[in-house]
Amino acid sequence: MVIKQLPGVWWGVLCTVWDVRTVLAIGVGAGDPELLTVQAVEALNRVDVFFVFDKGESGADLDEARRAILLRHAPGEKYRVVEVPDPRRDRQASAYTAAVTDWRDERAARLERAIETELTDGGVGAILVWGDPALYDGTIRILDTIIERGVVELDHRVIPGISSIQLLAAHHRVPLNQVAGSVVVTPGRLLARQLARGLDDTVTDIVVMLDAELVCTRLRGQGFTIYWGAYLGSDDEVLIAGELDQVVDDIVRTRRELRERKGWIMDSYLLRRART
Repeated sequence: MVIKQLPGVWWGVLCTVWDVRTVLAIGVGAGDPELLTVQAVEALNRVDVFFVFDKGESGADLDEARRAILLRHAPGEKYRVVEVPDPRRDRQASAYTAAVTDWRDERAARLERAIETELTDGGVGAILVWGDPALYDGTIRILDTIIERGVVELDHRVIPGISSIQLLAAHHRVPLNQVAGSVVVTPGRLLARQLARGLDDTVTDIVVMLDAELVCTRLRGQGFTIYWGAYLGSDDEVLIAGELDQVVDDIVRTRRELRERKGWIMDSYLLRRART
């Protein structure tokens, strides 16, 4: 199968001719309005309806960042914002993958109903995705699920964004990889499993995301340097770097204080040890 991306203008005309609803998954980076790509800005200004998963009070900071992005790049409010209640996710389930799948499927069902009732034929909807839609985000899978169900005739397009991984490296002023080396990108829970089996000596650069337990604390004495960042790309950004053994306690304390102050934490880090 060959997929050809059409230039913006012709793509918009084609959607209108087909009279098909279209939903864009627009990567908007970590919340800084200056980090959007030109393609993302152009996409924002084609949107009739923005669909937002409502997370309640816990999502207040993200709501404010979203408003700032739209105010900066899509002025005039020629669009509507439709809130979709976000289903609760069972974070204590023993079957992690099944729990995530159930949560994602319920999200898809709720978004499907919103698209059917709020987006007219030929209209363009959008979901603003933090970071990049292709990296540890379920939006693409949700849209694919809706299309596969066939209840709503729908097309979709993905606009990439600046990920937290890119910001982490840029703001620490380091490359993600060493010369001729590879980089492992993993959530914290999988790193914990790898450590239980014994970490391969050939693994020298690890980017860790979604790490609720801060698994890096188990790597003391193994020669790692850490580059850690929280709330990357926002006014609240915090960076800490150094030899892991020397700074990890500072990271633990800082992370705890930030969580207590804001009520949530979003962080990631790069672990690096010299190649032999």
